[in-house]
Amino acid sequence: MDHSHYHHEPGKFSGKNSKKENYFGLAFSATVHCLIGCGLGEVLGMVIGTWFRMNNLSTTIIAIILGFVLGFAFGIIPLIRAGFSFNRAFKQVLIAEGLSIAVMEAFEVLVQVYTPGVMDAHVSDLLFWKGMLLGLIVGFIAAFPVNYIFVKKGSRHQH
Repeated sequence: MDHSHYHHEPGKFSGKNSKKENYFGLAFSATVHCLIGCGLGEVLGMVIGTWFRMNNLSTTIIAIILGFVLGFAFGIIPLIRAGFSFNRAFKQVLIAEGLSIAVMEAFEVLVQVYTPGVMDAHVSDLLFWKGMLLGLIVGFIAAFPVNYIFVKKGSRHQH
């Protein structure tokens, strides 16, 4: 007999296989959610820095900042709409999504920095966009286990 304790919508789980599938599905959904916010911010920051021909360090800093800002915004807005105060929503996102955002951002930036030519490519270069796409894919793969662990522990809110 399974005596596990679930924090998310009791009754939605039935049987051992169903629990694992729901954890996977929720973690996948949470990671996609993170990818949208972080990815938009990351790409926007890289486009801004590249467009204005800023140095690599400045471009990377802008991309990381915008990745965090949009990642947090995409997490906070649904909570505020659901009735959370800004402070409560911010704390929830910081706890439940902060590590996921940090991992995703770190891997996106590392891939972009260490993929030959990406940091020197311009927005009009195909290599620039290939580097962005590769960074987003690797960021997603790196952040998924973080979200899976949070979902499994019941620390992650649902959207």
